[in-house]
Amino acid sequence: MRNLSKWILGLLIVVTLGCQAEQDAPAPAPASPASEATQAEPAPAMPKPAAANYVAGTHYEVLPQPVPTADPNRIEVTEVFWYGCGHCFDFEPMLETWSKSLPADVVLVRNPAMWDQQGVMERHARIYYTARALGVLDELHRATFEAMNLHKNPLDSEKSIAKLFEDNGVSGEDFAKTFNSFGVTSAVKQAESRLRGYRTQGTPEIVVNGTYRVSSRMAGSHQGMLDVTDFLVNKIRAGQ
Repeated sequence: MRNLSKWILGLLIVVTLGCQAEQDAPAPAPASPASEATQAEPAPAMPKPAAANYVAGTHYEVLPQPVPTADPNRIEVTEVFWYGCGHCFDFEPMLETWSKSLPADVVLVRNPAMWDQQGVMERHARIYYTARALGVLDELHRATFEAMNLHKNPLDSEKSIAKLFEDNGVSGEDFAKTFNSFGVTSAVKQAESRLRGYRTQGTPEIVVNGTYRVSSRMAGSHQGMLDVTDFLVNKIRAGQ
């Protein structure tokens, strides 16, 4: 009974840390999401400033140490997310629509958040990189969000994650070979390292070209995050 109580407490901590509260409105989630660092009330909607008025330290943060990007020839926009975050689930359709009109010199990538001590978020990060390695990322990315946010499936064990993959057409053998493979393990460790450099305080957040961190708290809303991201992309492109 004592071990069961510790497991339940650990899972509650993961849900609490995994998704920041400073958003526009409540969202469906496994439990009430909150910021890792604060339990502040949701920020009131702010008037959208003209693009030229977006200010470092107010609408976005300049990272003290830039994080290297995968392709120096393209402007990298990174979403930091967690599958169990209801706000990430709400943000996903907006981000997908926004990404469809990206110019050729801009690329959208994703970085799973991991900061729990129980390993649950690390397993969720493995879902992302396993699906990518098996070529089924589009299907599993959506299915994982829906499993956790609509069907309240915590996906807190390798067995439950394997079933999710099998339900979406991946053989148990292929899943087993990939989930704990060297390649996926390396990708997870690299994502965790980047996360430290991003100074992420909640999810979802956006990091532009490894240099600028954008949160809904600073930008005022999910749409504000995308507006500030567009501003920063243009700023980088202009060499400012």
